[in-house]
Amino acid sequence: MQFDEVVLGRRSIRGYKPEPVPKALIEEILKLAMRAPSSMNTQPYNFYVITGEPLEKIRAGNTERMLAGVPQSREFRTGPAFAGEHRERQIGVAKQLFSAMGIERDDKEARQDWVMRGFRQFDAPVCVIITYDRAVDGSDDTPFDCGAVATALVNAAWSRGLGTVINSQGIMQSPVVREHAGIAEDKVIMKSIALGWPDESFPANAVVSTRKSVDEAAVFVGFDG
Repeated sequence: MQFDEVVLGRRSIRGYKPEPVPKALIEEILKLAMRAPSSMNTQPYNFYVITGEPLEKIRAGNTERMLAGVPQSREFRTGPAFAGEHRERQIGVAKQLFSAMGIERDDKEARQDWVMRGFRQFDAPVCVIITYDRAVDGSDDTPFDCGAVATALVNAAWSRGLGTVINSQGIMQSPVVREHAGIAEDKVIMKSIALGWPDESFPANAVVSTRKSVDEAAVFVGFDG
């Protein structure tokens, strides 16, 4: 694929085929992703790539704790609830997804099932947990660097025919993730990425979220015209 095809064609995938993803292919994707720039080349990120029984245990533990009302324990900082235009964009993509899945506003059971898919990593055959070194915790450069490598990862995966969705539902119960993924104490859990072969029959996979225009996002200074 050409670069434009990858960037413009990629979308978040929330339904996967059960077929496994070869370890060698994931290593190839990570090697590409790690070419992403980082602040002063610090490369603070790390990856825990999980499949099989350990992933099933994480799914089960996440689900059980969330249904039991155990408070979430994400390790990265969260700001206030979205408001204004940011909340509008959040609602907008939710409406797109619910419409594709045929989930009505008053269908509480279907909406709950949709939420729980996230805690199961969307039933993907692979989950990539992105962590960063605790030694650089507190620097705003660190999450920026993790975002850069995550973007490179999902684009590299798409170029190889694999789908992904970056999410935080899968790491909301961090004790479960730490236990079954064997995450070292000197690492902080940042994000998770579900990864696998897209199920083209899954309606939500056709959803392409909207983007604001360049005119809305960019300020050009010193240019003619």
